[in-house]
Amino acid sequence: MKLKLTSDRFFSQRRQFRRCWKFLQKMAVGMCLIITIWLASNTIAIISASSKPVDAFFVLGGSISREVYVAAQAKLHPEIPILISHGSPAPCIWLICQQQAVLLENVWLEECADSTFGNFYYSIPILRRWGVHKVKLITSPTHLPRAKWMAQILFGANGIWMEPEIIQEKGIPGNRESWLKTGLDVTRSLLWAPLSRIIQPQCLDVTKLADVDMNAWKSRGFKCERQGGI
Repeated sequence: MKLKLTSDRFFSQRRQFRRCWKFLQKMAVGMCLIITIWLASNTIAIISASSKPVDAFFVLGGSISREVYVAAQAKLHPEIPILISHGSPAPCIWLICQQQAVLLENVWLEECADSTFGNFYYSIPILRRWGVHKVKLITSPTHLPRAKWMAQILFGANGIWMEPEIIQEKGIPGNRESWLKTGLDVTRSLLWAPLSRIIQPQCLDVTKLADVDMNAWKSRGFKCERQGGI
């Protein structure tokens, strides 16, 4: 009798295991199908966006030369909004844009990021709210290839086509790349990419350039990189 009970329990557990295994197989097939459909639709969206005009300038902070460049571009394309992620001090950017007669209402400063990964982490949700499909990424050779690879991964995951614009820096670069840094940032970009479609981090420190209080800054004092020519 005990042997029969043991045998029945064994076959019952075996049937449960088979049911669980079949369920997991169906789940895996379903997930693969969902991922395949998402990749296909996302690829179509990116390819479609590649033929459209640029609808935002995105500046990675790190050199005032990048902000000087984007201000000159804004003068040629005043309809395109600009997002600068943790760039030069706000009054320095204000002076550069004023010098180029750039519309201050069209320039936004994001100050939450404290790393290159943070630049994308906080800025992509802003660009998505703007309805951006094609962005011009402005950075420098000292930021490559890390920034370009991260942009391709993270913008691509969000259906945004990216065009890099590489601006030569003057003087001693403030950033030095290493393959360890590149490997770590590319790895976490790959891990974050699928989640970035769902989770949209909100930066609470985003300022329109027109709202920068220059009188307060002048009384407080500020310094700008001399390469800015201001």
